This record gives sequence, structure tokens and C-alpha cells, in this order.
Amino acid sequence: MFFSKKSDYTFLLVCLGNPGKEYAHTRHNAGFIFANWLKKNKEVRIRRAKFDSLYGEIKLGGRRGLIVTPQTYMNLSGIAVKGFAKAYDIAPSDILVVCDDINFEVGQMRIKRKGSSGGQKGVGSIIEQLGTEEFPRIKLGVGDKAEMQDLKDYVLSDFTKKEVEILQSMFDSVYDAAQLITGGDIDRAMMKYN
Repeated sequence: MFFSKKSDYTFLLVCLGNPGKEYAHTRHNAGFIFANWLKKNKEVRIRRAKFDSLYGEIKLGGRRGLIVTPQTYMNLSGIAVKGFAKAYDIAPSDILVVCDDINFEVGQMRIKRKGSSGGQKGVGSIIEQLGTEEFPRIKLGVGDKAEMQDLKDYVLSDFTKKEVEILQSMFDSVYDAAQLITGGDIDRAMMKYN
């Protein structure tokens, strides 16, 4: 695929997860699972490497941008995001993050215009590296953790087969929301999907 000069890219779609086969089906990897869905269903190629990430070109909302899957492990995701933002002159408001959220059931999503990390380590790292909370995100529900279960153990546990089916059944809606947000209509996306 031909990659254009940096000025042609106007946004980043950042899908969060942990690299490695042992994490491929875990709840923390909901963002990576969505990126893989895009590769299979929307002819998106994520093959190039830069800033400790795999990335590729994507068109959303009538704009050309980059899809980024940081390979730094979740709690260092911001390093990769900052690298791309600086190299391609992308403002924080044009960085859309797709990540897991333990506050919602599998199959639910929430769109946020900005705000704190809510305990999501990857989002926290991005906030720290960019120095702002002013970037939109699509949060994918991964199920409420059991009362007695350690949070780290829970987010690193695998989805059940049924949960994977439920998660993937909502990806058309996640894709539509991403189109609206990158196209400048986050209000409509929030009204439609929140």
C-alpha cells in the first residue's frame, strides 16, 4: 500500500491492547480485536512498524488517517501515540482511542468526548504523554468483574466464546461511530450509541 506524506493524514485511530499470542483473546485486548475485525472486514492493512507500533492507512468520515496498534504493552501506549501525533502533526482532538472498559457488559459501548482514564491504563498513559484528557474514545464493555476477582487478573482473562460473538456483533456499530466521530459529528455518535 502506498503511504502518503504526513500532511495527508488528519487523524489517528488508536486501538489498544497487549502484544503477544498469550493476550490475543483477553478482555484488555478488545481494541486489538476490533483492529483485527477491520483487517478482515474493511480491507484495512496494519503491517508497517514505527514508534513501537503496527500501523496502516484508514479512511473514516471522509478523511484519511492512520490506524495504530501500539506494541508497547497497555500501560505504555501513550509513548507510541505521542510519537505518531508529533510526527504527523495530529491534534489530541483528532486522536480516537478504542479500548476496553470494565464498567459495561460485553456488547455495550460508550463514547466519550474527553475525560479521565477511568482506571484504564492505556488511556492513562496517553493522557500522561499528551498532557491532556481532550481526546475522544470509544469504550468497549468487557463485563463487570467479579467482586472477589483481582482487576488485573480479570482484564487479562480470556473472553468466553459466547462473549467473543457478542463483542464482534457490535463492531459494525463501533465502525459507524468511528465514522461519525472522525467526520466531526461526535454529538450524533453519542446520541445514537450512548
